[in-house]
Amino acid sequence: MPYSASVKNPFLARFLFTAALIACPAAIAQDTYTNMLSSKAIAANTRTGKVYVAVSKSGEVAIFNPRTNSASRVRVGAMPIALAVNSAANRIYVANFRGASLSVIDGTTDTVVATLPAGERPYAVAVNPMTNKIYISNQFSDTVRVIDGETKATSEFKLGSFNVIAADSKLGKVYLLGYEDTELKVLGGDGAISAKIPVGIHEWAMAVNEAASAIYVTRIGDAELAVIDERSGAVTRVPTGAFPCAVEFNSATSKIYVVNHEEGSVTVIDAVKLVPVTTVKVGRKPQGIAINTKANRIYVANRNENTVSVIDGATDRVLKTVPTPQNPFALSVDESSGRLFATLVNGTSAEIDLNH
Repeated sequence: MPYSASVKNPFLARFLFTAALIACPAAIAQDTYTNMLSSKAIAANTRTGKVYVAVSKSGEVAIFNPRTNSASRVRVGAMPIALAVNSAANRIYVANFRGASLSVIDGTTDTVVATLPAGERPYAVAVNPMTNKIYISNQFSDTVRVIDGETKATSEFKLGSFNVIAADSKLGKVYLLGYEDTELKVLGGDGAISAKIPVGIHEWAMAVNEAASAIYVTRIGDAELAVIDERSGAVTRVPTGAFPCAVEFNSATSKIYVVNHEEGSVTVIDAVKLVPVTTVKVGRKPQGIAINTKANRIYVANRNENTVSVIDGATDRVLKTVPTPQNPFALSVDESSGRLFATLVNGTSAEIDLNH
């Protein structure tokens, strides 16, 4: 869990520290403020089928290519923590937390073609393929940086502290989520906030459903999923389990899957009716999720159990639980090959053997 720049109240600071201990104790045991975890530490390039993983421990990005059954690494900046992929431009953007930089990787050659200043402690990064703009927010900062992917020109805007950034390329909208904020912010093309959507405090994770023009935001304090209609701004609230920390949409079944960290479960929600349809029991302290829509499989990383639960999207039942290396917290799946990859709390990466 990221720390916000606006934590000034001692009670809030203690609450955030406690919440972070719940979310990632192994990381905080090493370095409270810098060895943070991001669900965006792993990402797939749909153009090439490659999966990219931030290996924070060595300052590298691990690259898995299921099509050629090969793996390689490329050195980036100090402590890469989050990735964003622009498949249209075939570029991968890496936020280097300690390196205060953004590494740009060519998706064909898998080499770093540019290293751009990103300010101190860049944490959240997203890209809008429609405009080829990259968005970066930093810990302990109220500045959002916008970089032109073509010209590399950078603009800075004093907008607040945000922990998650997401873009809807279909509508050309960019959303900013802050843990302590009570509103989801919509960023306009001029760098100003164009809309504020009341969601409630303690927003944690966000996913975009471009087909339905909907944004899904988990709220840990009230154990709910806020569903935002992008066109009208209307908000529908759906109950989840305790500490909903991750969310993804399965386009194959029009279901939303919310990972409940404290309950060891997944809430399955009908994306049309916006009501829970079932709760699936998984492992201890689940944190990451990935969906293979072609195979209709949902994968949940059980961080404290060192396993991944494999859920059948048709029946919403756990098919099997497979072992993983220590503390997986973020997942990505290559739909063509069905191979699954994970980022681990110790700052390394691994492929998960689903045939185990």
